[in-house]
Amino acid sequence: MNQQNRKSRRPIPTLLSCALASCLALAAPAALAQSTASTLRGVVTADAAPVANATIVATNLANGFTARATANADGSYALFGLQPGTYRIDVTANGKTGSQTVTLAIGQTVSLNLPVGAATTLATVTVTGAAVLTESRTSEVATYISRKQIDSLPQGSRNFLAFADIVPGIAVTTGDDGSVRLRGGAQNSNGVNVFIDGVGQKNYVVKGGITGQDSSRGNPFPQMAIAEYKVITSNYKAEYDQVSSAVITAVTKSGGNEFHGEAFYDYTDEGMRSSTPREIDNNEKIPSSDEQFGLAVGGPIIKDRAHFFFSYEGKRIDSPRELRLGQSYSVADLPSNLQALANETSGAPFDEDLYFGKIDWLINDDQLLELTAKYRSEDELTNIGNGPNTASYGTTKKGDETRVALHHQFTAATWMNDALLTYEDASFGPRPATIGPGASYSSDFNNNTVINTGGGRDYQDKGQRGWSFQDDLTFYDIQWSGTHTIKTGLKYKSIEINAFEQQPYNPQFTYNLNSNPTVPYQVQFGAVTGGGSRDITSDNSQFGIYIQDDWEVNEHLLLNLGLRWDYEQTPGYYDYVTPAALASALRGWSNLHAPGVDYDIEDYISNGSNRDSFKGAWAPRLGFSYDIDADQRHVIFGGAGRSYDRNLFDYLALEQSKSTFPSYGFQFDVPGRPCTVGVNNCLAWDPKYYDPANLSALVAANPNLGAEVNLMNNDLNTPYSDQFSLGMRNTFDAWGNDWNSSVTLSHVVSHDGLVFTLGNRYPGGTFRDPNCVGATWGCQPWGYPIPGYGTLIKADNGIETKLDSLLVSIDKQYTQDSKWGFTFAYTYSDASENRGNAYQSDEHYLFDYPNLDGADFMRSLGLSRHRMVLTNIFGTDSNWIFSSKLAVASPTPKEALNCHDAASWNNCFFDPFTPGYDVGVKQWDIAVQKEWATPGNTRFRVRADVLNVMDWYNWTDYETWRGGPSPDYNPNFGNRNGNGTLAPPRTLKLTAGFSW
Repeated sequence: MNQQNRKSRRPIPTLLSCALASCLALAAPAALAQSTASTLRGVVTADAAPVANATIVATNLANGFTARATANADGSYALFGLQPGTYRIDVTANGKTGSQTVTLAIGQTVSLNLPVGAATTLATVTVTGAAVLTESRTSEVATYISRKQIDSLPQGSRNFLAFADIVPGIAVTTGDDGSVRLRGGAQNSNGVNVFIDGVGQKNYVVKGGITGQDSSRGNPFPQMAIAEYKVITSNYKAEYDQVSSAVITAVTKSGGNEFHGEAFYDYTDEGMRSSTPREIDNNEKIPSSDEQFGLAVGGPIIKDRAHFFFSYEGKRIDSPRELRLGQSYSVADLPSNLQALANETSGAPFDEDLYFGKIDWLINDDQLLELTAKYRSEDELTNIGNGPNTASYGTTKKGDETRVALHHQFTAATWMNDALLTYEDASFGPRPATIGPGASYSSDFNNNTVINTGGGRDYQDKGQRGWSFQDDLTFYDIQWSGTHTIKTGLKYKSIEINAFEQQPYNPQFTYNLNSNPTVPYQVQFGAVTGGGSRDITSDNSQFGIYIQDDWEVNEHLLLNLGLRWDYEQTPGYYDYVTPAALASALRGWSNLHAPGVDYDIEDYISNGSNRDSFKGAWAPRLGFSYDIDADQRHVIFGGAGRSYDRNLFDYLALEQSKSTFPSYGFQFDVPGRPCTVGVNNCLAWDPKYYDPANLSALVAANPNLGAEVNLMNNDLNTPYSDQFSLGMRNTFDAWGNDWNSSVTLSHVVSHDGLVFTLGNRYPGGTFRDPNCVGATWGCQPWGYPIPGYGTLIKADNGIETKLDSLLVSIDKQYTQDSKWGFTFAYTYSDASENRGNAYQSDEHYLFDYPNLDGADFMRSLGLSRHRMVLTNIFGTDSNWIFSSKLAVASPTPKEALNCHDAASWNNCFFDPFTPGYDVGVKQWDIAVQKEWATPGNTRFRVRADVLNVMDWYNWTDYETWRGGPSPDYNPNFGNRNGNGTLAPPRTLKLTAGFSW
């Protein structure tokens, strides 16, 4: 990063030089963009005239690293490859000197003009705290999260991603199990990617977008180690890959020339929170506790040359879990043996340990070397309460993750090369908390669950492990019809991904509470077959290449022109061979060769050579910004681009896992639901079937009979999104301070999400029963499985989302001079999707229609039409800090089944509705902190966070059944039918901290 004793020079620009730049990048070992370094540029002037040969030196005040540049003939200069942080900018021109202290945020390209003036010295302007130089000339729709905000704003989880919801267009959701997910626009969390020190954290196997965020209450990274981050909601540059919605790029802390450290301890328990609605009903509070603690230290190894940083954070949580019975049942409606289970109070323990370490070494004035390592370990009990699952039905879950990165940066006069060598190993392993038969009690014979007990279903062992080379080559100040900054690079990654699962691990018996709650009417179970390894693995290779030209046409117009191409080989998908017996059964299945069939089964039968990797992932990214007065105070910007994500291997692996551990379903001949014993998997009930060995014996002679079959389309595409935006940024003076505002119109359409549909067809080839005259609903061919097998489920590209949004932000940055900061973020979202029965935003199964061809777009679930978040931070000279955060959002739509407005029971349809109240989410959090100086240059602090100060309830449970065909109507439709709430009860969290 040091550029000492070098002069900037202007190369003669030609098309050949640009081509050579691209070739040099292609010859590099691998690539990812240098997305965290900042660039400072501007003009040195004296009496309004440019000053040539002025010397500009930037010194990082934390670690002493310096960067140097010499002004060109027109007075322009550029300092690039700067770590985010606070710098002293020294300028020497014509015997005059001056100094300014500024703070650069992550990945900024900002202007700082340096007027020498007539005086012998420049006035020294010192600004500390948050980034004071704002990046206005960019086409990205981006917002910065500063360290001051991370340290000061109220928060309960210490998950650094939780602050992203102060950005327009971003929603941070907390599930019933306490898990935190990040959502950008109408797409689910899978479309997100997070880059930490330039390294993507993408999860290739399970949901959540990044590793560790599938369904965990834990944090993906220690918050103490995050210096700051940037959130880009759309129109990111070509350096970003494996993403289709929001990008977060973060930079970690480094050690400095002085030894520093800090430690903290957070605590809260049931005595420091309000009762939940269920606890109020039961007049009993469930014991709970939440402890979070951590340590961070950093300092010099060799002053100005080498430094170290280390952090550790731990969580020990025991959260209350409340059983919520389904189908509007109360505890009194249950049999006595189930009432005791329903009244149980239980906690859900969670333990996490997070470690991060970094060593940086300035080898010489041109080369910087950094080594970082992260380790995450967590254990929890989940999948209990906040729904119909009792404690015995829960899941124990273990997650581990190791990431190591070696970063080398070489800086020359007008170009810079960043190289990264990385290693990762992440695993995800849920297990049933109880080994034994599971019992699901239904309100009828249609599997409408009221309560689940016994052994659960979940058994998985999934993860990813591998290494990558990444490289990024940047050329600065190429003069050709303006000034160009060209970035180009490539990436190669070798990653083994695996998806082992046995679902259901425990046999699941279903009972009808209103018929006979002691004798089951059906059972579902899985059995191991001899059909190959159940640990489905794939040795994937990923390759990506891009070029990005940031072209400053003149002092007003900046064009961002980029193109990237990505390619991934997934042998687990394209080398798979459909078992010969199954292929023969499918080809001989007369139902699929009848006149009414709507698909070709050959599109799903693989011979090991008729599948190929998707090669069409070309992603152009074009943007502009126009600075009206050439002073960065009023900038119009916009862009259009495409970005490709990934198909989750968890989905692709179902083709193999369902054949090695197939699931089976049998019906029992019971009163109220009779069946013919010996026909269509009908059995006479016998208690011996509680023994899994006796169930396995039912299918031992013919393990394929009744086994569910999953098939992937032989020509799957990679999901992607097209993004368009147009907006304006303004900087204006108010109350003696600079304020920033941004207004953006955004349009994002995502395509080719995977959808799983029913492949069974009636003997005539139709999806609907021909006897259901005029039917558009129901009458599916569930009773017509593959001969000799079971139900066919096929996967195709098809899920799409559409989003039109208005994004508005206003902020005043916190500075030491003013001692206060403020942010306002408003998002209007008009979002729709074609998922059909999308009971949740990540649903990928559709069994009520044959496919998504011509499907109507319905309003997206889980996304508020209006969302507003306000934050403020206020400090005093006596070291008090007060902060607050207010989030308000309109209700989210909920899926509803409408048979009331249908012509018959065979014409029902999904008909989302929005609960009839004005506010769906409202939560106000506050924090107060006081710090004292203590002996030995140390400081002690105490802090109190109060979450949901007003103890507002954000209800989630509503009656979604509209009723049967007219005149039948459900009078309770739309009414609240449970005590589920999104907001936590009013909670006081106390923190003690110590720093030195």
